[in-house]
Amino acid sequence: MFLLRRIYCRTFQAAFRAAIPFLPYRNPKIIPGVSGITDVCAKHGIDSVMIVTDAGIRALGLTDFLEKTLKEQGIAYCIYDRTVANPTIGNVEEARALYLEQGAQAIIAFGGGSSMDCAKAAGARIVKPRQSIRQMRGLLKVHKRLPLLIAVPTTAGTGSETTLAAVITDSEKHYKYPINDFSLIPRYAVLDYHETLGLPKSITATTGMDALTHAVEAYIGGSTTRETREMAEEAVALIYQHLKTAYENGQDKEARSGMLRAAYCAGVAFTKSYVGYIHAVAHSLGGQYGTPHGLANAVILPIVLRMYGPACWKKLARLARNAGVVEAGLSDEETAGCFINWIQEMNDSMEIPRHFPEIRRKDIPVMARHADKEGNPLYPVPVLMNRRELERIYEEVKGR
Repeated sequence: MFLLRRIYCRTFQAAFRAAIPFLPYRNPKIIPGVSGITDVCAKHGIDSVMIVTDAGIRALGLTDFLEKTLKEQGIAYCIYDRTVANPTIGNVEEARALYLEQGAQAIIAFGGGSSMDCAKAAGARIVKPRQSIRQMRGLLKVHKRLPLLIAVPTTAGTGSETTLAAVITDSEKHYKYPINDFSLIPRYAVLDYHETLGLPKSITATTGMDALTHAVEAYIGGSTTRETREMAEEAVALIYQHLKTAYENGQDKEARSGMLRAAYCAGVAFTKSYVGYIHAVAHSLGGQYGTPHGLANAVILPIVLRMYGPACWKKLARLARNAGVVEAGLSDEETAGCFINWIQEMNDSMEIPRHFPEIRRKDIPVMARHADKEGNPLYPVPVLMNRRELERIYEEVKGR
């Protein structure tokens, strides 16, 4: 990266880090079970809600208890269940239209990160009817309070129930980008492990590694705080303890509960300390090929950590030691290496591929340009890269 652009990026990141204590970050209020949603609605005078989910979750009957509870308490509801894995502008507009047609007063995001992203963006469009999703792309473009938003995660990984981000795909341009604004942080989050029992192995694996990516990228970046470091360490420790158990036995209550807490902690960490090029590259793969976000992060994570090299060894080693993944006594380089090897071993043991050979080389320059635009100057990464340097990541992810 050219020197002047490097100086600009680091200056921008330093200014943003200095501003963190003065920015309106907040954590959602925790509701321990789905049955508590009606009490929240009563508190806020809500008698009509829209549930945003996807067809798979609804077909599994996961929304049945929520629907039954709403009916019993006399709360009207409508359901938007057409959210896709990488929610599109079309999804957002359909959800917004349903909300307005049915006269809803609040939104319940029920599902994984895709449902939550769709719900957040729909809420933004509801309160900003003259502003398109494309115009909201980037940082602090919404700045208006959304309708009451309650997030019910059914996966343990995205952390979207805690974050200020919604990632939307422009299907016309094959471009996936984040919308970041404090108003997108849900007001309430339901952390109920019952909603994650029996989650398929593949989803358990990729969403769990997604949470790990959030924690690691937040920790090794240049904008950490004491809170985000502690949250990231707790998240990694919980993932180390519980992910493989949750993967092997989807009905294990302790493991499911631990992973929900891990996802929440990782979400808090990266909301304030941000992520890095792993996410920027993953978003571009999602936009170009529809690659599920958690899967993309899982594959990219060990590759990029190795590419960062010595620039991340010290922080990565401290994270590994404090989370109990690697015992003390090794050098920073050795500890970081052991930690990255553990990540790769986790991926292998859960049948996550090491590469995406389907990446087309002709697409790499376009995807690298998107990643460059997303990551620079916002993401406080250990090593700054420009578009051409980012192309190396895609080559490694493709597999040589």
